Amino acid sequence: MASLTINPATFNTQVAFRRSLEKGALILYDEVESNPESPTNISGSESDSQNQTTETDHGDHDLILKATSVLIADLCQQFDGGHPGGAIGMVAIGIALWRYAMCYSPEDPTWFNRDRFVLSNGHCCLLQYIFMHYAGYRDMTMDQLKSYHSDRLDSLCPGHPEIQNPGIEVSTGPLGQGIANATGLAMAAKHLGSIFNRPGYPIVDNTTWCLTGDACLQEGPALEAISLAGQWGLDNLILIYDNNQIQSDGPVRLTNSEDINLKMKACGWNVINVDNGSRDVNGILSAIHSAKVRNGKPTFINVKTVIGIYTKNSNTRKAHGTPLGEEETFHLKSRLGFDTNLSFDVPKDVADFFASIPIQGAEHVRKWQDLLGEYERHYPDLGTRFRERMNGKAPEVINTVSPFDLSLNVSGWSNSPLSTRDGSAYVIQPYLKRHDCFMVGTADLDSSVGLAWEGKEDFQSPNLSVAKEFRGSYTGRYIHFGTREHAMAAISNGIAAYHPGTIIPITSTFLMFTLYAAPAIRMAALQDLQVIHIATHDSVSIGEDGPTHQPVEVAALYRAMPNLLFIRPADVEELEGAWQAAIASTKMPTMISLSSEPTEQFPGMTNRQSVLKGAYTIIQNERADVTLIGVGSELEFAVQTHKCLASKGIAARVVSFPCQRLFEQQSREYRRETLQRNKGIPAVVIEAFVSNGWERYADAAVCMKSFGKSLPPRQAQAYFGFQKENIVKVVMAFLEDWHNGQVQGEFQELAQIRI
Repeated sequence: MASLTINPATFNTQVAFRRSLEKGALILYDEVESNPESPTNISGSESDSQNQTTETDHGDHDLILKATSVLIADLCQQFDGGHPGGAIGMVAIGIALWRYAMCYSPEDPTWFNRDRFVLSNGHCCLLQYIFMHYAGYRDMTMDQLKSYHSDRLDSLCPGHPEIQNPGIEVSTGPLGQGIANATGLAMAAKHLGSIFNRPGYPIVDNTTWCLTGDACLQEGPALEAISLAGQWGLDNLILIYDNNQIQSDGPVRLTNSEDINLKMKACGWNVINVDNGSRDVNGILSAIHSAKVRNGKPTFINVKTVIGIYTKNSNTRKAHGTPLGEEETFHLKSRLGFDTNLSFDVPKDVADFFASIPIQGAEHVRKWQDLLGEYERHYPDLGTRFRERMNGKAPEVINTVSPFDLSLNVSGWSNSPLSTRDGSAYVIQPYLKRHDCFMVGTADLDSSVGLAWEGKEDFQSPNLSVAKEFRGSYTGRYIHFGTREHAMAAISNGIAAYHPGTIIPITSTFLMFTLYAAPAIRMAALQDLQVIHIATHDSVSIGEDGPTHQPVEVAALYRAMPNLLFIRPADVEELEGAWQAAIASTKMPTMISLSSEPTEQFPGMTNRQSVLKGAYTIIQNERADVTLIGVGSELEFAVQTHKCLASKGIAARVVSFPCQRLFEQQSREYRRETLQRNKGIPAVVIEAFVSNGWERYADAAVCMKSFGKSLPPRQAQAYFGFQKENIVKVVMAFLEDWHNGQVQGEFQELAQIRI
């Protein structure tokens, strides 16, 4: 392929190229530079005429560049905090995106077919806030801009973008998450477009834009997502790189000297360079319009910028996260020709330059709504389905119109021992097949997690050359993420955020490996995103794979994580309830933790509806001496221990406790009646995890106190004391100490007497 580098000298050629796009022409550039580092040129035939620039606009760019830089300096100086340098260096990119390139409506920020914008380098959020203000987002007033780094509780300008605020697509805090989120947003658009679009009716055809800095391109989840975006050919994804070569500690070359363009090309991306990217708006526009020609690859625009341009700290690490100071802010205004006595001043010409954006946005929405109306008349059945998906009706439909019915799922099953992993497959596969709102992914564990339904189609680029059995399309709903747990979770967050309720993403891996994905799982919880994580092979019972794979401490992390349901069902009946809870929880993610070894079933004892309460009594005894709490696959030990204690004259009641957070949502009366500690009855929890957190609900625990050991499943359980004979002995010893008043008020981790 020929090479393309955008610079001011080639602008006239690029204008001609943009005009050719309007006519749907296919153009290939001749080589501009012979540098072996030059990127690949862009080719294609799809046109885009939305927000096209004109040759007369560029005269206003210089004023906006300087006025915005001064405004950024003022906003950071106001409370002596923030990140001015990167935002100042990217103002030209902001002009190109918000004034020309993106298709959006400030007056209708949730319009379905809007372009999605993600600021992966979220510390540069002032850039986004200011351009949202310029563009006319009603809530993003100058008064709100002044709330940046303030103590105002009503601030819409937090230190990193937050999804709860109008116009923000995803929360981007930890670096690298945004690139993965953007990949998920682009996937969602590709998938929905492949299902619903028809010739002449592109009702889902938006572009996802992502702005990133040097640091994001060093983070694991971003690199994993970049690889997958290229693999999937997401040509509706445009990643713009703020290449200022400065990080918090100093120059990027201190830690990174790779050729990023070659790396992106190797991952299957188109690459375009832009020189002088802090000033040359037209050069950026030329690159953007070239990128909009979809040719089966995502596009990486490498924009060379100067961090903190115009300031004394330019091109140094001081520009990254340090306000300029009063003196330099004064000199910056003087240097750029602004009144040094004014602060937060936006010249009228700047406001006028963006004044047409709300009108243009409203026109975009009107045209799309007209198109959708015509689509519904021509394709009424598809139109109805699209409306249902767009309105997020899927969870309601699944949980009410098509209630889970075990008899339909497990024909001829006789309540024999079954792992909850296999039971989950019986429960959910018919619903995954029946309801197209689910997109299911696995981290290279297809045969271990049990989510692949008969007749599934993989989500893949239709151009991918693979064996016939793995060929797919963008219509496919089964995603092979490869061994990339972090990207799997972060990309799924983007899928869920595309239009909440339209697609419910499901991920799957071993519980131990969810630690790789934990930061992204946390981000889903923080953003109220519905993502369902299936985590198999929990506890020491994974056996011979050994302590590296036995996640004894992992449950404590997820139980502690706010706004996340962590559910450990005990049998197939409880699995029905776990899946119902996950699908009904539209404002939070869920993790369902599953065993790999067969466990007992409890027909007539466990209850799917009671799972929704988090914990419930399965064996009652009005004269109980102790309450045994069984969790997940260890419920069988609680039931066995109950029987053995009865033979020794000790009355026990048994509580199944699949989900702490659901239990906390119940009334105080229900919680007291379930545990009965308020009646003076001690409770002992039995679970092959560490006991952290159970001291809230129990007085003692038969639990793990160390990492695991490589042994077959039942031998591993016995080695750590998970045998009814051992549990009976330690519970009886505990009860003796309890009645003697020796341990009351002190949580006890009971001794592991190995048999």
